[in-house]
Amino acid sequence: MPPYLPRMTQWNPKLSFKEMCARFDVTPRTLRYYDEIELLSPERAGRARWYGPREVARMTLILRGRRFGFGLEEIRRWLEMYQKRGKKVQLRSFVEGANERMSAIEAEIARLNTDLDELRQLRATAVAELLADAPKPKV
Repeated sequence: MPPYLPRMTQWNPKLSFKEMCARFDVTPRTLRYYDEIELLSPERAGRARWYGPREVARMTLILRGRRFGFGLEEIRRWLEMYQKRGKKVQLRSFVEGANERMSAIEAEIARLNTDLDELRQLRATAVAELLADAPKPKV
């Protein structure tokens, strides 16, 4: 972690709203949204929000899930599963979701490779046509 980011320590176990945004490189709007839809439950003191180790761990999982293309509702189910039914159930559900997501990513890669091959062929045809129409040097 870069030294300029706040660190949670045994003496300072909570992050402020601003520190949480900085730590995870998210906008205030994103963090507020996750609070509003109850993916995160920070402690509140007046208008201030304080994020403890549980919320930091949840935010890590939320952002990791988003990075891999999982929807917020699916992420919510995993977070709730852990709370209500334990880690093994959560992990089984994650493995199923990960298998589906990997299949979707592999299909997208195959489609992109096909598109890339077609684009290369079109480009090669265009280059060949340009070279064929180019004036011939006089000797």
